[in-house]
Amino acid sequence: MTQFLDALSTPYNRAHHLFTVITAGCVFLLIIAGALVTSNEAGLSVPDWPTSFGSLYRIPPLVGGVKFEHGHRMLAELIGLLTIGVAVWTQKVDRRPWMRVLGWAALGTVIAQGILGGLTVLFYLPPAISTAHATLAQTFFCIMVSMAFFTSESWVKAPTLMQSPDTQLRLTTLSLLTVFAVWLQLIMGAAFRHSGIRLLPHVIGAAVVFFMVLWLVIVTLRRHPSTPELATPATILVTLLMFQIGLGLVTYVARVHWSRSAAAPLLSMVVTTVAHVACGALVLVTTVILAIQIHRHLEAGVAQNRARTPNQGSAPGSTVRA
Repeated sequence: MTQFLDALSTPYNRAHHLFTVITAGCVFLLIIAGALVTSNEAGLSVPDWPTSFGSLYRIPPLVGGVKFEHGHRMLAELIGLLTIGVAVWTQKVDRRPWMRVLGWAALGTVIAQGILGGLTVLFYLPPAISTAHATLAQTFFCIMVSMAFFTSESWVKAPTLMQSPDTQLRLTTLSLLTVFAVWLQLIMGAAFRHSGIRLLPHVIGAAVVFFMVLWLVIVTLRRHPSTPELATPATILVTLLMFQIGLGLVTYVARVHWSRSAAAPLLSMVVTTVAHVACGALVLVTTVILAIQIHRHLEAGVAQNRARTPNQGSAPGSTVRA
């Protein structure tokens, strides 16, 4: 229970944090690039892997779908190098064992992501592998954003204590269930885009996510309106949710109705689909950050209660610091 209270066991390293933030931002761009590949039906524009038209280093003419597929590969290679840097740098400067493990986990995830991307080409875009590739990209984004968050200066500050930590266990459970619901919904969205499932499961999932996110946001803002570490991500989350619902409706119209008889993907369908995928990634990572903050503040409250047990005369306003 104390792993999130050891923020002060490692010094704040501004350069390491900024490098991790840049890497996380590049991963977000990679998700957008992947959505551009899928939306433009460019997945097999480069027919071989790990080479591109037989070469490991030569850049092919970036025309047609090749510019999307090969551009996606080049960005993925850059992010692979950045992730190696993050993993190694974390081992050097971060004293927290769990952060070092997270650094290696990020590296393992990006390697697995690259392999899945290659398999989608070698096996001619099978829905199951393509869906796994898209899902792992979202998971990798969450890992990198979490690492950026854990290395931030704000994480070093002592968290505001939650009142009645036993009651807040329910909020922690709700936040974890919401993360799982959003993650599962993104899997169904990827499966639909890759023709693995029909639209109905994705629509049902959207309704479940809408209910879960609203429930989490309402409870969080009602109980902790003056705690910015909780209120801010909750407000951002509900805003992103509304955008995501609107983008989903527009994407459905553009994909199913406007593009039904088109010989090639229309620009309207590409733009709305890519925006929908990008916003979905932001919804997921914001839910993860909110869940982390809820868990951290809960741990602080539990730790303070345990510290008070042997000495009931402790000042009620004392602050727990790692």
